Amino acid sequence: MAMVDVTVMGAGIFGLSVAWACRARGAAVRVIDPYRPGAGSSGGTVGALSPHTPENWNAKKQFQLESLMMAGRFWAGVEAASGLASGYGRTGRLQPIADDAALALARARETTAAEFWRGEAEWRVVPAAAHPDWAPLSATGYLVHDSLSARLGPRRAVESLAQALRCRGVDIVTGMAEPEGAVVWAAGHAGLAALAADLAAPVGAGVKGQSALLALDARDLPQIFADGVHVVPHADGTVGIGSTTERAYDDPAGTDDALEAVIARAEAAVPVLRHARVIERWAGVRPRARTRAPMLGPWPGRPGHYVANGGFKIGFGMAPKVAEVMAALILEGQDGIPDGFRVEDSL
Repeated sequence: MAMVDVTVMGAGIFGLSVAWACRARGAAVRVIDPYRPGAGSSGGTVGALSPHTPENWNAKKQFQLESLMMAGRFWAGVEAASGLASGYGRTGRLQPIADDAALALARARETTAAEFWRGEAEWRVVPAAAHPDWAPLSATGYLVHDSLSARLGPRRAVESLAQALRCRGVDIVTGMAEPEGAVVWAAGHAGLAALAADLAAPVGAGVKGQSALLALDARDLPQIFADGVHVVPHADGTVGIGSTTERAYDDPAGTDDALEAVIARAEAAVPVLRHARVIERWAGVRPRARTRAPMLGPWPGRPGHYVANGGFKIGFGMAPKVAEVMAALILEGQDGIPDGFRVEDSL
């Protein structure tokens, strides 16, 4: 019998979360990463955990809702085990409303949010004047304020989760090592490439994102989504801004004028940011499955091997539910993967 029940290949947010859920079920777990926890796209600066619009309901939106509702308990458990803050906070989100048509749609979503979010969170239209010191510019004078959105510090969260695993007896190996037991491949965009090569079919690709970190203490205020840009106040007195979406790129870790354009859009949408100093510019490559949904389940044709990948832009928000579903599948044979999330859906 293997000394390790489950080996997780990859120490990004999906890999660490799956390891945490498997360990919680009593499995002996090892994590292997060629570099270090959070070395890939999980080491960015944004950390927005925000929902899709509450309409045209489907399996993906339901899965995300359940994951976002689990997040508070998930990160509280991690922090209790590690003694390290993750930066998690369900601080909500503001979005500007551009015109009368958008205002009517936003008001209609108040009703659908009450239905689909089951009264556990709200989507409300509010006057921009209700947030005088922290509001995006709005042509109508109104904003959407949802209470479901949350934030965390990506690097702090990864550090806390990795330490929690170590405290629970999970070995995190950096470098090369042979897996034992059931093997979960959570290796980001490199993992997508390896899966595509094995199956001789395109299953997804890496998409570059550039983001920034500003020195501005707005830690108790809602995040903002305006003009396609996330503005996320963090618990450590910084604000994350991002990000670009680049399918073609030469330098996966380099920042350039595309990021400066994102910063300029953020400053135009949220004028208080114009006084904040940029303290870091970051770039990385995020794994995007062909379906844009997470890619979960058995690796086709490779018994005992599983895939947890494709958390493009929504990985931190989806991680608690992804971890629960994968642990149940691997350890108990329970298949709770929704339609559209299976590996075969991206073939």
